[in-house]
Amino acid sequence: MAYPADDRLVGILLGTALGDALGLPCEGMSARSIARRFGTVDRFRLLGSLGFVSDDTEQSALVAQSLARHPDDFDACVRDFRRALLGWFCRLPWGVGKATVLSCLRIGLGLRPTGVRSAGNGAAMRAAIVGGFLRDRPDRRRELARALAEVTHRDPRAVDGAVFVAETAALAALGPGDVSRLAILREACHVVEDGTLLAALERAIELATTARTTEDAARACGTSGYVVHTLAFAAFCFARFGDEPMATLTEAIHAGGDTDSIAAILGAWLGALHGPEKLPASLLGRIHDGPFGPSHLRALGECLAARAQGVVEPTPSYSTVHALSRNLALYPVVLAHGLRRLLPF
Repeated sequence: MAYPADDRLVGILLGTALGDALGLPCEGMSARSIARRFGTVDRFRLLGSLGFVSDDTEQSALVAQSLARHPDDFDACVRDFRRALLGWFCRLPWGVGKATVLSCLRIGLGLRPTGVRSAGNGAAMRAAIVGGFLRDRPDRRRELARALAEVTHRDPRAVDGAVFVAETAALAALGPGDVSRLAILREACHVVEDGTLLAALERAIELATTARTTEDAARACGTSGYVVHTLAFAAFCFARFGDEPMATLTEAIHAGGDTDSIAAILGAWLGALHGPEKLPASLLGRIHDGPFGPSHLRALGECLAARAQGVVEPTPSYSTVHALSRNLALYPVVLAHGLRRLLPF
């Protein structure tokens, strides 16, 4: 059963998937290489016209699943996510960051704390759905965003980054689609305590108000997997171009760097702000619809919407056998794609 009044939750998950799948083939490439190889990034490029999501979307779905199971018991939610993350890791996903790998090993060995000292963007990329679900409960969303971040990342920049992503998603989901994006980002900055991250975000917001080009902003903010770079550049793109989701994602991906995570975070914010109806249905329909595909994500979003209204529904899950089979089948594709980058044309 759908809950259209709360469709921003569906928008967050589908927006994450869209940005992730569009940005994945360009991950780690320079802007010049992307332009030479792909031209305009307006379709999926990993395997023909079919799109695939990576760990950004899959971990967001795991968070949504744990939230749906334990919407009011946050300690149980964090424990459930920790277990789900280990199970997901055992299905051999590809493209997993070093911090997440180390944390999953620590979870498997029963070590505490499980998170490692990393300032990567792995915690931030999955945090938007927390903000969307708890948009009316600011203290609780910040508490949960922080606790879920620390499952894998304990560096203050990474933890604050996750809280900032959740805060931005919450504020975007609370307002109409034409609400000031600059105002959203400025208010979200109030939850950031780390000085390095806060300075980078404030600089990015200022760049967005001075009509700087994307190339200028990419040089100033950085586009790497360092959470300070990721969130500063995503904030710039959200403020500067966020009226039209597809154009915004394309603009961000063309800058290169950690394109899938930047676009996944950006897509989540755009889905929270505009809802799923402004996301390109034709492209969403070409994302592989197995585990963590559009049907699964939509079902998770609708389940969370039901939970928010006090309605208990079965929590959507995914086929572990199907996930493992898909991951193994895609390893040669991912490897071939990586080797293709070594060619000078």
